[in-house]
Amino acid sequence: MLTSARNQFAGKVTAIHPGAVNDEIDIALPGGEVITAVITQRSTANLGLTVGCDALAIIKAPWVILANPEAGIKLSTRNRLEGRVSALRPGAVNAEVEIKLNGGDTLVAIVTQESADDLDLAAGKAIVAFFKASHVIVGVRI
Repeated sequence: MLTSARNQFAGKVTAIHPGAVNDEIDIALPGGEVITAVITQRSTANLGLTVGCDALAIIKAPWVILANPEAGIKLSTRNRLEGRVSALRPGAVNAEVEIKLNGGDTLVAIVTQESADDLDLAAGKAIVAFFKASHVIVGVRI
């Protein structure tokens, strides 16, 4: 499911790394990408998350940061997904950028129009999407 407000990816939990208060949850997508989420241990228990179970990773489009893959940027974000711009919807203030990930899924980002122009975004352009693990919302289908 894909809307301009968020991205929803279905995958399998491949690892749960417990911390003092929060857990890091690795969710593998069918195309091979792995999304890491940080959620409370209580949420892990309430959702019934275990290694091998199905899970959803939800990321709001404004939380996605885009970069040129040749820029050699290092960021503190845990999630890095590569792909190509498949559609660009410019606006007066913001642009919606649809990205076909290398694994086959689609991700939507909302960036300022100025950023879209600075990155010279256009259909077919290679792009890297970053987002923080703490910005991933984890869910399960009921």
